[in-house]
Amino acid sequence: MSKGRENETGVSEFLLLGITNDPQQQQILFWAFLCMYLVTVAGNTLIFLAIISDPRLHTPMYFFLANLSFVDVCFTTNLIPRLLASHVAGTRTISYVHCLTQMYFLISFANVDTFLLAAMALDRFVAICYPLQYHTIITPQLCVGLAAIVWICSGLISLVHTLLMSRLSFCSSIPEISHFYCDAYLLMKLACSDTRVNQHVFLGAVVLFVAPCILIVVSYVRITMAVFQIPSAKGRHKAFSTCSSHLSVVTLFYGTVLGIYIRPPDSFSTQDTVATIMYTVVTPMLNPFIYSLRNKDMKESVTRLLNKGSKSS
Repeated sequence: MSKGRENETGVSEFLLLGITNDPQQQQILFWAFLCMYLVTVAGNTLIFLAIISDPRLHTPMYFFLANLSFVDVCFTTNLIPRLLASHVAGTRTISYVHCLTQMYFLISFANVDTFLLAAMALDRFVAICYPLQYHTIITPQLCVGLAAIVWICSGLISLVHTLLMSRLSFCSSIPEISHFYCDAYLLMKLACSDTRVNQHVFLGAVVLFVAPCILIVVSYVRITMAVFQIPSAKGRHKAFSTCSSHLSVVTLFYGTVLGIYIRPPDSFSTQDTVATIMYTVVTPMLNPFIYSLRNKDMKESVTRLLNKGSKSS
């Protein structure tokens, strides 16, 4: 086998270029990411425990929110600890297996996020547009079934991407990824083998990613139409208030994701890193605040849980 062929197939690790090469900026980013990660884990864990411990929150909407909080912790844990460890160790390399593993969980958790947001929109749609049939339509069995389908399908979709990525070859012995994690877009750009199948599957994944967004938009159009048919201003405000938290999270999540990935791979630039940080780190961190500050029941449940914890200690 020729030396060039060895370089093409013998990749054992990748080099993550990260966000910046400035040591001072790296130090600032390290503490910023560490703080955001700790807040994300603490906030989402608190939301998850509050929903489990409070019988008043054992409703379909909060069931999906508990799943969302759990996946947000998993999502950031897949990225940030490795980023922090590489800064402490002073190395930017990531092994081939670790890179594909990180990519697998990244795609899987991102898909779970989108499907859960769509399920929550569907829940609000039925609650506002068909209030009398709500408990007949949105049953506990349906919620558990939807959640199971979301997690299983997301894992299978991600597995297809990962297997297709594993068949690609790279010309450089240590390919450089201009990001702080293993991104499927950038890995395809680095490949020197045929990526047409990967690109077709990726396009299908984008369509599948946008489909929940369309469902959310349609749901809120119908919700808006139904709310404006409510005669009293107080009734309209109450109906809208039940959707405000979810709508804020949807806007924050999709606003950054669609701006990055609904484009051809060749147009990806380092400037997109800021937007990437928004949906990978900032959005999961803000979700607990959005849901707890705008929701009276959640705020009371979280306060009760914190008080119980302080008394027991």
